[in-house]
Amino acid sequence: MRLLANISLTLLRAKMRQTLVAAGGVMFSIAMFVTLLGFMHGLNRLLDGLILNRTPHVRLYHEPTPSPQQPVQLAYADSTNPPAHYFIRSVKPKDDLPRLRNAPAIMEALEKDPRVLDVTPRLVAQVLFHVGTTDLNGQVMGIDVLHEMQYYMFADYMVGGDPTDLARGNNTIVLGKKLADIMEARIGDQVQLTTASGERAMLRVVGYFQSGIAEFDKVQCYANMATVQRLLARPASYITDIHVKLHDINAAPAMAKELAARFPVQAMDIQTANAQFETGSNVRSIISYAVGIVLLIVAGFGIYNILNMMINEKL
Repeated sequence: MRLLANISLTLLRAKMRQTLVAAGGVMFSIAMFVTLLGFMHGLNRLLDGLILNRTPHVRLYHEPTPSPQQPVQLAYADSTNPPAHYFIRSVKPKDDLPRLRNAPAIMEALEKDPRVLDVTPRLVAQVLFHVGTTDLNGQVMGIDVLHEMQYYMFADYMVGGDPTDLARGNNTIVLGKKLADIMEARIGDQVQLTTASGERAMLRVVGYFQSGIAEFDKVQCYANMATVQRLLARPASYITDIHVKLHDINAAPAMAKELAARFPVQAMDIQTANAQFETGSNVRSIISYAVGIVLLIVAGFGIYNILNMMINEKL
């Protein structure tokens, strides 16, 4: 064993330059393989984050829907000879508010579920912004600012102002960047708006939000929950959406079905709401594996050729 080690060291020292070139080639091949795989993995995480950072794994909501049983059907419910067919036209949904019934109890139950990472309420208000004689359509989203900052990267999408000002202040609003540019509204300015029910309010601008989608930033604005509830003249328990983050995103479809059956709500999981995201993520994963395998094969042949030539020259 000692003799073999001495022979190996002697051969390596005989042509030190070639030895260093061969070792450098091997190290470069391995380094490039690791670097490119790391780049592909980081790129996939970045692209996935564009969706995952702002999207809940499960969304609970309530939308008015037509009653599954119409009055004409109920009229013949106890009949021994009901009609074979019912012909009903112009069916309208029930006259109901888009709020979640007993939302605080639902949130409390979800917070105790070990599968759930976070539960965040939301409230949506359709408004008109008044700029001189012009009215601009807008949507004010009531949020729990601290939860949004921690679990939905709200602060990362703000291009002006401090998000904590939205949490602390009443009658404050964060405007979409495109909407703020149209209104020429600066931080500290007052903006006037009217809700769909006719309520007027003056809100102070504390920041700008930019998602990167111009049409979205032209409409979407944010305020804290108390401000939006006051705009709509609703109590503190009035909530239209509950956003749920899970520890395991793959459990979202089953969780959505379970919650829809358990509570009087409608549930939408992230895979259903963003089917193109799932497809894109799978395609990028396949590309990453293919690139990694090709690089590994090329690097392996390169290392083999270098070592083969070096050994042949030293023999």
